[in-house]
Amino acid sequence: MATVFEPDGWGSRARIGLLTPHNDIVPEDEFRAMAPSGVAIHVARVALGWRSGAEPPPLGLDAVRAFASPPHVDEAVELIADTPISAIAYAFTSSSYLLGPEGDAALKNRLEARSKGIPIVIPCAAMVLALRALRISRLAIVHPPWFPPQLDQLGADYFRKQGCEVVYAAAAVGLPASQSSIEPAQVYEWVRTHVPDTADAVFIGGGGLRTIAAIRALEDALARPVFSANQVLFWQALRLARVEAPIARYGQIFACALPDTA
Repeated sequence: MATVFEPDGWGSRARIGLLTPHNDIVPEDEFRAMAPSGVAIHVARVALGWRSGAEPPPLGLDAVRAFASPPHVDEAVELIADTPISAIAYAFTSSSYLLGPEGDAALKNRLEARSKGIPIVIPCAAMVLALRALRISRLAIVHPPWFPPQLDQLGADYFRKQGCEVVYAAAAVGLPASQSSIEPAQVYEWVRTHVPDTADAVFIGGGGLRTIAAIRALEDALARPVFSANQVLFWQALRLARVEAPIARYGQIFACALPDTA
């Protein structure tokens, strides 16, 4: 009789590193939910100078800038790069908005100087690649309720600078302000009822907002592609790790290769 061994979570196909704010558990949960068999997720936490509670204040721009600045995130990259991983995903959307596309590129270059040759994936840069992969130009953007109006505007500006027509950009006001209180069904209803028909696709920014469970239902309801920060981040990381396994339940983007401009 053959000896049978149980799965142990070993990344036999690929290992993806993940950088998250110290108080945000959503990116790692969503990455693990999306991961095909044989893909492991390894997390490094980075201090964020913003504490959430039952009634958190809007995310401060000073905290956003500090997260993307040396030394904490650079040190986290250097440490996780000592593990046998194929790509490192930076799960923090807000700094892309604050830095802009050029600042995102500089952040990627700075972190890759510490990553020992392992590629760094940035959420909004990954989203731009996803838009190119599906040839989308008109975009609606939805943010978590804890994003201040300044980030809504900066997010719209980011994608306009990349050639997109942004027809809508707003935080999901009315959803619970506490991360742990938001359910995917609430995200689904908010997006379904607020996104205008003029948008060719929807981007739900903010890695801390539970979103991926609603993506397939939203694509069915809206009859257009729906993206989230964690989804496009994971998609690009998988492709850089040379994993082409089909992922059927989390959006149209997983049927796409990276465009030639990647």
